[in-house]
Amino acid sequence: MDRAVTISQVAALAGVSTGTASKALNGRGALRPETRLRVQQAAEQLGFVANAAARSLQTGRTYTVGMITTDSIGRFSIPLLIGAEDALGAGQMSIFLCDARDDPIREQYYLRTLLSRKVDGIIVTGRRTDARAPIGVGLPVPVVYAFISSTDPQDCSVVPDEADGARRAIRHLLAIGRRRIAHVTGPEHHHSASLRARAAEEALAGEGFRPATPTLYGEWSEAWGRQAAGILLNTGAEVDAVFCGSDQIARGLTEALSKAGKQVPRDVALVGFDNWDVMVEGCQPALTSVDMDLEGIGRSAAEMLLAAINGTPAHGRHARPGRLIPRASTAV
Repeated sequence: MDRAVTISQVAALAGVSTGTASKALNGRGALRPETRLRVQQAAEQLGFVANAAARSLQTGRTYTVGMITTDSIGRFSIPLLIGAEDALGAGQMSIFLCDARDDPIREQYYLRTLLSRKVDGIIVTGRRTDARAPIGVGLPVPVVYAFISSTDPQDCSVVPDEADGARRAIRHLLAIGRRRIAHVTGPEHHHSASLRARAAEEALAGEGFRPATPTLYGEWSEAWGRQAAGILLNTGAEVDAVFCGSDQIARGLTEALSKAGKQVPRDVALVGFDNWDVMVEGCQPALTSVDMDLEGIGRSAAEMLLAAINGTPAHGRHARPGRLIPRASTAV
C-alpha cells in the first residue's frame, strides 16, 4: 500500500522549508501570496491530506469555525456562508452552520455546543441589519458579526453600507435623466427601511431635488408593491422613477404599473434593492438593483475572524459598499 504523502515532501516540491509549508497549509504566518499558492499547488499535485488530529495537537486549534444564524430560509446566510468558506478554505478550515430560528434559547444551546467542540471562532449572522445584543460576554473564542452588527462597539461587525446603496440608486436614476423620483419601501420601524429612505432623500437634496411624493412605507412584499403603485397613480403625482426598498416591492410595483398601462422604463424607471436573483430575473423587464455583496461580507467577516484568532482583532463596525447592477428596468 502506498505511504501517505508527508509535509516534508510537499515542502521539497514547493522549494520551501517544512515550517513554511505548514504555515501555508494552515493559513498561518505572514507569507507572500505566491509562496502560499505554490505550497497549496504542490500539496494538491502530491495528493497531500493533512492529519487533522496531528495538526490540532501541534497548534492547539481545531480548524473549525461556528456560524450561528437566525435566517431560517437562507436568503442571506447562504451567500454569507459561501463567502466565508472561500476565505477559510485556504486554511483547510471547516464551518459548522447552526440555525437558531430566532429562538434565544436555541441560540444559546448552539453557542454552548460550538464551544464544547472547541471551535476556533464564531460568526454570528441573521436576516436583518439591526444591531443586536452580543451573543455572549467573556467568551473564550473571538466572535465576528456579519450582515447584522453588535451593540457593543468593541465587537467586530461587518455590515453592508445600505446608505451608500441608496445613494447609488438615486444617482443612477438622475444619471438617466429622471427627476421626479419616488421611494417605496418596507416598515417605517425597520432599520433598513428608515436608513435607505433617509439616504435616498439626502442624495436627492444633494443634487437640488425633492422626492416626487413622501416616502411610502409598507411591507417587504410584492403585494405591497402592487398596492403602492395604485397609491402613486391615484395621487396624480408626476413620477418618472421609483427607487424601491426591496426587489420584492419593485416586482409587485412593476406588475401593477404594467396593468395600468405604464411602460417600464419608458414611463417609469425602477430600481430595486438586494439583487435577489429570483426577483430581478423574474421581473418583466429585468430589474436594476443594488447588490449588497453578501459573499464579500462573508469573506471579510471570515478574514477578520482569522485575524482575531491569530491575535490581531479588528474592533468596531466595518461597512462594505455594494454595487448597482443595471438592467432593462432603467435602460435608456
